[in-house]
Amino acid sequence: MRRYLIVLDMDLLAADEELDLEPISYLVAQQEREPCEAVVLSLASTRQARLPAAELLLGAQVGKFPVAPQPSHNLGAAAEHRLNLAVRHLKTIGCEASGLISDEEDLVKAVRSETRSRDYAAVLLVTGRQRGSWPARRLHLDPVHRLRRRLGQRLVVFPLGPGAPRPTLSS
Repeated sequence: MRRYLIVLDMDLLAADEELDLEPISYLVAQQEREPCEAVVLSLASTRQARLPAAELLLGAQVGKFPVAPQPSHNLGAAAEHRLNLAVRHLKTIGCEASGLISDEEDLVKAVRSETRSRDYAAVLLVTGRQRGSWPARRLHLDPVHRLRRRLGQRLVVFPLGPGAPRPTLSS
């Protein structure tokens, strides 16, 4: 049985709709070849709740500061809800599924920590935090390039983009 790590910082169903069912289609295809186990890593970083520096600077110039997310908004509860929905959906398509929540600030550290402790056939990155800044992308210091150095072809990044080859894993 192949084990897959699915890294999420957004709802899997919403991401799947936005990505034209690519993540779920990928797992269904893998499930048809061989039973799979999916481990969902739901990211609950507080970085999502911080205001961008540009917004703070613009607010300072006009004398009105943007409003931060309400302190009552529980990022851990949102991550747990996202995790439970993803696990339920994965079980529906026939995968054995479980999950965990990471409050690690750094996406790369969160993935590395989990891949050190368990062996995965592939790591599916379904997250809005994958791009990094343009200088980081240019220098290959963004999260995708950093993870690619460690995981190689086992890293599957969604969205795949137009014309990108569909990932396959050899037996």
